Amino acid sequence: MASKRVGRTPWSARVPLDPPCRRRPTRPTGASAADPGVRPTRGSALIAVLWLVAALSAIAFTVASSVRSEVGRVSNATDGLKAYYLATGAMERALLYVQWGAAYRNPDGTSRYWDGGPVMRLEFPTGRAIVELIPETSKLNVNLAPPEELYTLLLALGADPLRARDIALAIVDWRTPQLEPSEGLSVPGTSSFGSRHASFQEIEELLSVRGMTPELFYGTYERAPQGGLVRRRGLGDCLSVYGSGSVDVNTADPAVLAAVGTPVDVIDTILRLRQMGPILHPEQLAAITQGMPGTERLTLGTSPILTLRATAQNRLADGTLSDTRRSVAALVKLLDRSKFNEPYHILRWYDNVWVQ
Repeated sequence: MASKRVGRTPWSARVPLDPPCRRRPTRPTGASAADPGVRPTRGSALIAVLWLVAALSAIAFTVASSVRSEVGRVSNATDGLKAYYLATGAMERALLYVQWGAAYRNPDGTSRYWDGGPVMRLEFPTGRAIVELIPETSKLNVNLAPPEELYTLLLALGADPLRARDIALAIVDWRTPQLEPSEGLSVPGTSSFGSRHASFQEIEELLSVRGMTPELFYGTYERAPQGGLVRRRGLGDCLSVYGSGSVDVNTADPAVLAAVGTPVDVIDTILRLRQMGPILHPEQLAAITQGMPGTERLTLGTSPILTLRATAQNRLADGTLSDTRRSVAALVKLLDRSKFNEPYHILRWYDNVWVQ
């Protein structure tokens, strides 16, 4: 019987099956594989980082969009301000040209600065401006025009017959001084302010007349047969508190020519000739009208009171013109230098008007 050795451990028992460095940690009893306390997961941290990057990207995009919008807004405001001062300078130059028009002549006898035409095109190092000269003789007098002419004018400006009749009667009612409403002049209903029963002092008072709309007063844009938009003028362009009985053939709106009874074929001839240049001589006017009825009030020449409207565009670095436009206007009274120290007096100034 073999004897057992006491005090010696077998070799296999002394050498561990796995080295200590390779031993896997034992999982406590009851712990699962998804327990974060046992083994941290890298996926949740990656998702958190991705969400943080997305949030920071959204914030950066929002800030960039806001900055871009503000830069564009400031750039447009700067261009508009430059165009405004350019239009103001063009207005002052045009007034000088009007004063010099009769005194300075070219060798051929034509005016060096202004020939009496309705438009001046002025070039500046920083841009270009177009100045329109609109004498008050191109408009009907709102305080003197009979109801029939007001009615015809409103029809020519696009008002329907019923509205045209109501507005024409309301204008007459407004300017007629009376203590009691008289039959045939008062219009049913009242305007927001009521009729003053006194002469119009400013043309903007028409906005308070019953039935008047901003589209009829300021004008609007309509679609042309060839495409695009064409501006249709309003009563503010056709009526004035300084108008006279005569109508300037070079600057009167076709609606004004129609209101005074000018035949349609004569109006077409006048518009066609105005595209080639201003009508300067009475012989030209006589050849156009030929003594036809409705042309007696057509005349040449300007009024001492006129409206100047300047529209300016800035010049870009490459020499092209900017799309930004600004228009200013002024109602000016030209004075006799033999009686007054100043050449003109500005009656009204309009900082921002419709671009034509």
